[in-house]
Amino acid sequence: MIVVGTSNWRGAFREGEGTISTTTKTLPGVPYTFASRFEGATGAIPEELLAAGHAACFNHALANISGQNNLTVDSVHTSVEVTMGTDDHGPAITGVHVTTNATIPGATEEKFQQMAEGARAWCAFSKALSVEITMTATLVS
Repeated sequence: MIVVGTSNWRGAFREGEGTISTTTKTLPGVPYTFASRFEGATGAIPEELLAAGHAACFNHALANISGQNNLTVDSVHTSVEVTMGTDDHGPAITGVHVTTNATIPGATEEKFQQMAEGARAWCAFSKALSVEITMTATLVS
């Protein structure tokens, strides 16, 4: 399965503007700017989308691992904080922190911690943060 997100941008780094879209139309051309990413202005924040996707992926992974342990998640709420900073090349994601609270009947604290660690390590988003990123680049004149 392949899912696709797209973005368009026009203008300079600080003064330009762009949109973020998904092929499912969950995000139908949502605007973003330098100010929305780094100064709290109205608009999308691409890193926020990564955080939301990571939280959803973690919850689904925890439900899967729970099932593999013959347990069923009653409820789980996960928050993912993506820390933005800079490196030698400019803006960078400098950290990711997962906070989760779950109700899983029959799970001991020890078993829950094991399952949560498994979800943290095996969630597709966690794995993607260390995967090789390939690229095809075409200059259109």
